[in-house]
Amino acid sequence: MTNPTHPAPEKPAHPLVALLSRAGLDWFLLGLLGVVALAYFFPGVGSRASPVPWKVVTSGGVALIFFFYGLRLSAEKLTAGLRNWRLHTVVQLTTFVLFPLLALAARPFMTSEKGELLWQSLFFLCTLPSTVSTSVVMVGIAGGNLPAAIFNASISSLIGIVLTPLWCSFILHTGTGDGRLWSLALSLVWQVVLPVVAGVLLNRRFGHVAERHRQGLRVFDQLTILVIVFTSFCESFAEGVFRSYVLTDILALGAGMVALYLLIFGLIGGLSRLLHFSREDRIVALFCGSKKSLVHGSVLASLLFPGAALGALLLPLMLYHALQIIMASVMAQRMGRRVTD
Repeated sequence: MTNPTHPAPEKPAHPLVALLSRAGLDWFLLGLLGVVALAYFFPGVGSRASPVPWKVVTSGGVALIFFFYGLRLSAEKLTAGLRNWRLHTVVQLTTFVLFPLLALAARPFMTSEKGELLWQSLFFLCTLPSTVSTSVVMVGIAGGNLPAAIFNASISSLIGIVLTPLWCSFILHTGTGDGRLWSLALSLVWQVVLPVVAGVLLNRRFGHVAERHRQGLRVFDQLTILVIVFTSFCESFAEGVFRSYVLTDILALGAGMVALYLLIFGLIGGLSRLLHFSREDRIVALFCGSKKSLVHGSVLASLLFPGAALGALLLPLMLYHALQIIMASVMAQRMGRRVTD
């Protein structure tokens, strides 16, 4: 008979599961690799031509994620998160100043005609705002400061509508002006602001339910990320973005995007330690400050570079977008496990 004062030992994990865990692999990482392979072989399933309304699915999933995040936030926590001005300054300066300065520093090394075109694509990437949904989801998975993450990711999108065109106009001599910028702002309101507000308002009544099902909601976050990765790669493969490039070009550019992400990640980590950020705030700085938005990039590219070959222009962004999700997912998973272990 089991002694009630001593809980029964946990059932040991399956040997294969234990082996994968020791190797740093889990179902989510394997799922990421799986959806990329699936997108390669069946790009039509997740592209815009698919009969499945993926845009509705992903938009609804993102809105639900932010609603449940809001449900776990009290008004007091949200207010406290907004007051953390040092964290917000680091994230926004990284997004809109450090990234572009790194691109400018790389310009002398890309002087050929092909290199100049690639540098313009890289600079455009570096001026873009952070993502909203994936940044906040990663912070949630890693166990970071959710109120601060929601604020930083959301305000970054709004700032980017102004600063990205300004950077490009000043350095690349482009022009802008289109009503689609406002559609981005409205999308931000519908998918992020309103769900969070609704969740916060219901926190007193149903907040304990969201806390009780925290692990289940974490799995929902992860599944949503898998769908976003799948549809992103399907779109790239279906549009033949990679066809005009040889494999070595793609691999070299991909390696460059990985290096850029890891450099930014390392710089933010070092700065966060210098400023003595808490673990939760450091996670926000790392994941919100290192992302770039494909949604904003696609719309702004069509406005700032009319008549340009957008596939080639957006290739670095598409690679960075996909790789940032994969790398951030692995890092967030590991950070999250340290909290629960």
